[in-house]
Amino acid sequence: MSLTGALNSAMSGLRFNSRSSNVISSNIANASTPGYARRTLSISSNGAHLSGGVRINGIERHINTQIVSDRRLASAEFVYRADTAQFLTAVEDLVGTPDLAGSLSSRLSDFESSLITASSRPDAVERLNSVALSARDLADAINSAADGVQDSRTRADRSIATQVDRLNVALSSVQELNSKITAAGSQRLDTAALQDQRQTIIDEISEMVPVRVLPRDQGTVALYSTGGAILLDGTAAEVGFESANVVTPFQSIDDGTLSGLTINGFAVSTSSLSGKLHGGSLGAQFEIRDELAPEAQTQLDALARDLIERFEDSTVDPTLVPGQPGLFTDQGAGIDPLTELGLANRLSLNSLVDPDQIGETWRIRDGLGAAAPGDAGNAQLINALVDTLSTTRVPNSGDFGVASYSALDLTSTFSSQLGSNRLREDQLLTFASVQLNELTELELADGVDSDVELQRLMIVEQAYAANARVIQTVDEMMNTLLGI
Repeated sequence: MSLTGALNSAMSGLRFNSRSSNVISSNIANASTPGYARRTLSISSNGAHLSGGVRINGIERHINTQIVSDRRLASAEFVYRADTAQFLTAVEDLVGTPDLAGSLSSRLSDFESSLITASSRPDAVERLNSVALSARDLADAINSAADGVQDSRTRADRSIATQVDRLNVALSSVQELNSKITAAGSQRLDTAALQDQRQTIIDEISEMVPVRVLPRDQGTVALYSTGGAILLDGTAAEVGFESANVVTPFQSIDDGTLSGLTINGFAVSTSSLSGKLHGGSLGAQFEIRDELAPEAQTQLDALARDLIERFEDSTVDPTLVPGQPGLFTDQGAGIDPLTELGLANRLSLNSLVDPDQIGETWRIRDGLGAAAPGDAGNAQLINALVDTLSTTRVPNSGDFGVASYSALDLTSTFSSQLGSNRLREDQLLTFASVQLNELTELELADGVDSDVELQRLMIVEQAYAANARVIQTVDEMMNTLLGI
């Protein structure tokens, strides 16, 4: 090898060592940076040329695409389960468990106890007043639970609107980064930082909508939802949604009173079974708004209907005429099966016995249709009211099967259903959390290891010194030759 060749080889080695130290220091500095992938220099021998040495081909990002893909899907599943579990927990808190004061079961027990107490002294006005107040508390508790369910639907609708806006911005950002990566690659510029940024944005998208990332030409990628929707392939899709200010029990996606999703102007399914974008936080909010909350509303409406029907029976209160509401009403009216939707929100105490509406509580003892007070010592009607609460009957609506229930058993069954659903969702959430943690650890294991990077830096330092020594030796040889 000539002295010039040796000098060129050593110089190329110094350039490689300089670039290597820069890459290694960047790895160490970004060890905890989200989306950052470990880098190394891609090199090859320059031996085909007279100068020899090493040729730097570019910077390589080291990433296990399969692990990253699995981690993204696990992240989407975790967020989905966390949102649905949070909703079910909130509904369970609204209804309450039977052992908690203020729960529906507790309110119903208090109402039944007040009737039993009044039956022992039907002449005591304060006991009749207690019956009216406990009945109103029961109706208010059912109202509050139903209103809470609708508030959850409203929050879900607003969350959908926010996420759709974020999704559109993120998709546009990925499209822009694709263009920048293509342009940088054509100029042989480093695209690693752009790819890191793109990965971070795709991670954000995958929490809202689980996606598959497909490589395309010139370093670009395409994004498809796991449900088969094209979110980005060349150009970003436009996801459409129209938010409602307030969601009521009478609004649903099926009748068009609530908005669904569109992709590039075409409507797509949002159901939990066939939704194109189901599986992440966006799908969870649609499931809460359109499936889970309406199911809870249906059960609450069934409880309210059962309560109204028990007390408007003329065999319980003979003073009632057909069509006249009993102790509990649908905003003052009797039960109408055709308008059951939202009944739990409208349930109220009959104004004839409501002290706040100039009602007369003696009617609890003598009958709602009585023209005047009767025998103050007659507890027959109050006992009938107690008996109708404990009478078992098959609910006329709701998802309670064909079994017969007392009023308290029906309420407890609903609480049990909520607890069972919440427990099952918590178990799925725990599994999703463990899966996400494991995949995150696997991804981190393939990331930056500071100890390994420091060892590489020491090797670079030694190589730098060796190349510098070669240059020094060539310089000495040149001086010797010139001195001959």
